[in-house]
Amino acid sequence: MRFHSIAAAPGEGAALREQMSKLFVDPPVLDERADLVPVLSYTGGVPGTWVTAPEVVAGEAVGGAGVTVYVHGGGFSQSEPALEEVMALRLSQATGRPVFRVDYRLAPEHPYPAAVEDVVAVHRSLVEQGVPAGRILMVGESAGATLALSALLVLAEAGDALPAGAVSVSPVTDFAVAGVHAGDGRDVMTPETMAVIAEHYLAGAPPDQAPQSPVYGDFRGTPPLLVAVGADELLLDDARRLARAVADAGAEVTLDVYEDMPHAFHTAVLLAEGAWPPVARTFLGRLAEWVRRLDCRRIM
Repeated sequence: MRFHSIAAAPGEGAALREQMSKLFVDPPVLDERADLVPVLSYTGGVPGTWVTAPEVVAGEAVGGAGVTVYVHGGGFSQSEPALEEVMALRLSQATGRPVFRVDYRLAPEHPYPAAVEDVVAVHRSLVEQGVPAGRILMVGESAGATLALSALLVLAEAGDALPAGAVSVSPVTDFAVAGVHAGDGRDVMTPETMAVIAEHYLAGAPPDQAPQSPVYGDFRGTPPLLVAVGADELLLDDARRLARAVADAGAEVTLDVYEDMPHAFHTAVLLAEGAWPPVARTFLGRLAEWVRRLDCRRIM
């Protein structure tokens, strides 16, 4: 396991919290240069949005650049498509791929395993249409990070061709709440909130089993995983336990802990680029470098 502690500038965490509190008051606008033309017409029957950065050639997805599958957060029950499209653009820029934002089914109307099934269906549809599995990246945030991990476990167990790698930002990994909550009292997320989220999402499914709680899963043979988490997160220990479980299974995992940062700190990249705090550039830079290393392995 590779572990990195990412330092924050003095007061950066508090400043970020203040900036993010205003995000919904003055939401970002998607760059008009972003390409929203569908790269592929079929995504397993699952709706969503294609977003490609202007510097990325969308037509090279099949057999070329590949695809980044973006699984948004929102407590398994909410979606903000306009904000998520901006995030998808940032991910396209960082990963050098067109991004498909998965509009998965939401709880409580569609509890587990509906959303996991949707993410799995998207991955399989891309492979069926000629996108090399080894050029697909799966990126999830918060609840979406959990879904991406769950989908990875389902695909591995079924013997599917797996993506090149997965990125998990601020994941929920254990609905049984067996981990110690290191960031309790410092994070926007609370144990009470987590209990409500779990009730709506699981709807009676066992909280201490995989794939719904990924930390209990078998990660043998899974692709490289990048886990990013804030040091002030309620879910910090969930992320640590996940990284240890993946490493113990013999799979490659990198754990980045961002000091002084809250849950879903990476959403700083939604701000106008001129207003980005240092952590926004750091996160995207580290993501881009991690992806470059994966791509170099494929070439070699």
